[in-house]
Amino acid sequence: MSVNDQIDNDISLAMPGDYFELMKPRVMRLVVFTAVTGMLLAPGAIDPFLAVIAILAIAIGAGASGALNMWYDSDIDAIMSRTSGRPIPMGRVNGNQALNFGMILSVLSVMTLGLLVNWVAGAILAFTIFFYAVIYTMWLKRSTPQNIVIGGAAGAFPPMLGWACVTGTVSLESIALFAIIFIWTPPHFWALALWKMRDYDNAHVPMMPNVAGEKSTRAEMLAYAVILAPLSASPYILGFSGALVGALSLALGLAFLWFTYRVWAIAGADEKLVAEKKLFGFSIVYLFLIFALLLLDAVVFRATGSYLLAGMGL
Repeated sequence: MSVNDQIDNDISLAMPGDYFELMKPRVMRLVVFTAVTGMLLAPGAIDPFLAVIAILAIAIGAGASGALNMWYDSDIDAIMSRTSGRPIPMGRVNGNQALNFGMILSVLSVMTLGLLVNWVAGAILAFTIFFYAVIYTMWLKRSTPQNIVIGGAAGAFPPMLGWACVTGTVSLESIALFAIIFIWTPPHFWALALWKMRDYDNAHVPMMPNVAGEKSTRAEMLAYAVILAPLSASPYILGFSGALVGALSLALGLAFLWFTYRVWAIAGADEKLVAEKKLFGFSIVYLFLIFALLLLDAVVFRATGSYLLAGMGL
């Protein structure tokens, strides 16, 4: 390769949108949403300006995790149909650019949150980035079918992080919010893995269906759904949401259990594929609605001193 060819290869074709895509904006939106919910559910108050700073730092930290994940997983992403259009496999961003971008965002987000909000929140954000980029991406994902089970903790930290921004502590309530996402994650991702098994086979990623088999995976999904159903109402049980939200959350948990049961019980291959896709779609709706209800309840409580509809005797 000539010097000129090497220079041409090093020239970046990246546009600002490519760097934004490295930050996994859909995941980042979910992180911000659940973190804001944790922030509003937490007792006490935070200065509005610092709250905005905290949310921006959390968003940037989530983006940093995404960029580091795409940097390390670019070989896998190029193989899998779901990820082959990402900036690195498409050649719009090279690996060094993604790595540098992720590292800069990591330091910026953690230092901003720690210095301007509090160091408990800063430490949780730093650990979240480390857990996702190193523990999950670099180690678990390629080494064990339990990758999503353990690695799912990274996606469960944001509401705990939002809580810590306000209180400077980790409490049983914030752990309950963490637990909802943590238990939700395996059946959510395994529903996708069941109908993307060929992709994971081609990429040599040991997802549970590929290693333990489809039958075992569906049974484990059902077990997680059984735990998730009552856990969905844990904010009400622990006293930081109202009865209406508790009842609706329990109903959502039972609906999630029903969709998972269908994946486990249906016999025909085509019917199972439909059931898996339905479960995956509903799992996204479930998590959004659970945290949307909690967020609404928190806003109503802060405005009126009582939970949703409680002031009307309901």
